Amino acid sequence: MFRFFKRKSAAPAPTPATLPPVEAEPVEAEPRQSDAEAAASSPEPAAGGASGWFARLRSGLRKTGAGLSGLFGGNRIDEALYEELESALIMADAGVAATRDVLDQLRRKVRASGAQTPQQVRELLREILAELLAPLQKPLDIGRTQPTVMMMVGVNGAGKTTSIGKLTRHLQRAGCSVLLAAGDTFRAAAREQLAAWGERNAVQVIAQQGGDPAAVAFDAVSAGRARGSDVVIVDTAGRLPTQQHLMEELKKIRRVVAKAMDGAPHEVLLVIDSTNGQNALAQLRAFDDAVGLSGIILTKLDGSAKGGVIAAIARERPIPIYFVGVGESLDDLQVFDAQAFAHALLDA
Repeated sequence: MFRFFKRKSAAPAPTPATLPPVEAEPVEAEPRQSDAEAAASSPEPAAGGASGWFARLRSGLRKTGAGLSGLFGGNRIDEALYEELESALIMADAGVAATRDVLDQLRRKVRASGAQTPQQVRELLREILAELLAPLQKPLDIGRTQPTVMMMVGVNGAGKTTSIGKLTRHLQRAGCSVLLAAGDTFRAAAREQLAAWGERNAVQVIAQQGGDPAAVAFDAVSAGRARGSDVVIVDTAGRLPTQQHLMEELKKIRRVVAKAMDGAPHEVLLVIDSTNGQNALAQLRAFDDAVGLSGIILTKLDGSAKGGVIAAIARERPIPIYFVGVGESLDDLQVFDAQAFAHALLDA
């Protein structure tokens, strides 16, 4: 999940009593976790936890899997099978270019292996998809510098703030101290939501009402350096790539963060709603061109996601996918695994 350059021993998350007050508008604290809830979100999953996560991933990809897995029930490998696969991949939002590349490789592998049945074709397709997605599977580097500064970007409703909360919990379990910055300064609800996650995870949130988002980011990075925080995560307001003035604001935040600390931000993570299909690829292009992305968090794979857009991402802009979300609980944000994803895609 993480690759540490200054290895830290795992430590439990600090309690709220040990932290200074959250610098944000007061919010109603969420109820403390019960023992059962704490056990459910413990770092050591119960037996079958991994298989349970895989089952949720497979369930989330059923919209795609139903279109693909149902094609291999026959007993002949013919042109009709390839045409049906082409249609299913395009309908799954893999895109025309990625679909053609995958099918070209599949035809070659079928000939080279002497495959005789559609079931053997499915295994070859699984291998091709896993190889295509493998470059997207990389650990998130922590500790090259202190703090490691992350910017979270994306459109409205993609799940940025929720992903920040879940990512913070994972970092805490790895023994990292985290500081959050509420960069959406104009929406009180956004600040309150991040403050609530801060209280839930017992971390401090730097926030201002109606201030300059870049100034909040600068203050947070400066505070993180002064306090010796391991990670500073800067939330930003959701914006459409077509809102040019807001994209310029994002560029400004990045420039100001770099002034607060040389080399920062060290990670710029795009949060993508996986149900957006090919529109997710357009978002990826726009945000990458604007601020230079280093990674992706893919959310909402537990819903009506098609999932094939990952193939398009791998072909056009192979930016690492650090995490995928398959549910609402803290443990439903999991490291991206190319092999597991390829299996789930064809087994759903």
